Amino acid sequence: MSKRVQPSRAERPTRNAKRCAWLMTMLVAIAVVSGIVLRSRSSRTSESVVMSADTFLSTQENRTSPAGPAPHGMVWIPGGEFSMGAADPRGRDDNDVGMRATDDSRPIHRVYVDGFWMDATEVTNAQFAALVKATGYVTVADKQPRAEDFPGAPPENLVAGSVIFAPPDHPVPLDNHFQWWSYVKGANWRHPLGPNSSIEGKDSDPVVHVAYEDAVAYLIWAGERLPTEAEWEFAARGGLTGQLYPWGNDFTRDAHWMLNSHQGHFPDHDTGDDRFTGIAPVAQFPPNAYGLFDVAGNFWEWVSDWYRPDYYAQLAAARGVARNPQGPASSFDPSEPDQRKRVQRGGSFLCTDQYCSRYMVGTRGKGDPDTGTNHVGFRGVMSRARN
Repeated sequence: MSKRVQPSRAERPTRNAKRCAWLMTMLVAIAVVSGIVLRSRSSRTSESVVMSADTFLSTQENRTSPAGPAPHGMVWIPGGEFSMGAADPRGRDDNDVGMRATDDSRPIHRVYVDGFWMDATEVTNAQFAALVKATGYVTVADKQPRAEDFPGAPPENLVAGSVIFAPPDHPVPLDNHFQWWSYVKGANWRHPLGPNSSIEGKDSDPVVHVAYEDAVAYLIWAGERLPTEAEWEFAARGGLTGQLYPWGNDFTRDAHWMLNSHQGHFPDHDTGDDRFTGIAPVAQFPPNAYGLFDVAGNFWEWVSDWYRPDYYAQLAAARGVARNPQGPASSFDPSEPDQRKRVQRGGSFLCTDQYCSRYMVGTRGKGDPDTGTNHVGFRGVMSRARN
């Protein structure tokens, strides 16, 4: 393996069946699902020094008020025009990893989005359980792969399950993510850490092990939809212009943690300095200026766009303001050209200054839409209130 951890392989646990039949391939892909990439040695505090906001123009919010009261659990995002993307880090050296993995978040370009309602939090176990109770919905991770769909796969590999973060009990080199991801038979949204685990008493935890189609199914049932990537970033920025995080340029505020991330030595020891080791219930940290919780850290979130690393360049080349962009018409990941990807945003509880920079609001993740893990969730939006 080369020194570089390929970002393209970061978001892909393979389909439920592939995850079973070809565990190795799936685990290689997992590292990018988390947006996990080796970072340079700069610390969190130095990020605000090496990043430049010179290319960001001011955010211009719409002044139109929403019609009617807020739908339950949602907040109004005014929309408007803003600069989308991540700044180019200064002082690059010969290190081929770290912030260079955010090249797909550039160039910064101007975007306009209409106003919309957005869930204040990620969808929770209790909310997802309501869908299952009402409709009998079965998630991808719950389904046993069919032998006819995977010819040649050993029968013992055709089992329902999902991928979980399973940290080693000792320090390991950070160039081999096989050491902290495991495929577990029986892992699903009801059993987030395997068949012997439970979500009892965890109604307020974000639902996990949801593939893209699971998220879409829930939101259709709830009368909502997934946000576009542009909507998600406008909302996460909370009206701020070009800041590193949804609350500003400093990782903490008045010495208080602002997100659920990994402290201590990655991946073997999370000290829980932010009060959580692993998953946190929703809304445990201050919201951004629009009232959105957990748009940095805790859980990656599906958005509706197909992934292409050159999409921002396409929009910038058009020389104007992209209005309500819906993402590219098709997916392309250069390192896996035959594997379709959807964009994921926000980072997760695994992000750390040692290994993952994707809790920064302008950066991007990607994932196989047929797969979920125990650090990927979602939230919904509505273009207008329900009747």
